[in-house]
Amino acid sequence: MALPRRSRKFSAAFGALFLALLAALAGFGALAPARAVTERVVNGFYTGLAISGYDPVAYFVEAAPVEGSALYELTFEKVVWRFRNDGNRAAFESHPEIYQPRYGGYDPIGVGRGIALAGNPLVWAIVGDRLYLFYSEAARATFLVDPQAAIAAADSRWPQVQRDLPD
Repeated sequence: MALPRRSRKFSAAFGALFLALLAALAGFGALAPARAVTERVVNGFYTGLAISGYDPVAYFVEAAPVEGSALYELTFEKVVWRFRNDGNRAAFESHPEIYQPRYGGYDPIGVGRGIALAGNPLVWAIVGDRLYLFYSEAARATFLVDPQAAIAAADSRWPQVQRDLPD
């Protein structure tokens, strides 16, 4: 028995909407690098590199995320960090507390809510001479409305979030 014409239109529209949603979700996953959220420092799920291989010093000296090189690596906090050049590696080695992202690279908005959400190295901000990575543009926008309140909330929850992360 054939379905009434109205039902076929609804099924076609629903199918098109479902496919568009799947395509959008697939595109979103392609934009964000895969990251692990089971470590004290966010690192690439497939590579094990801190902040997906981006040079943490470059955010300060070049005001941009810049991929590091395998030629300039340093192991710190059980994670391999990459740098663009030897000078950036030396700067980080001398003062990692300055250059590594706050909260191990986890999103401060998520941390403030007690959740470890891996920050995306392409979504970032420097506030108070510290680097923050965010899960999304929306999280960064929320943070930038009142950075001091967001930092205070994250600071208060960070010890709890750290306890929940494996060593």
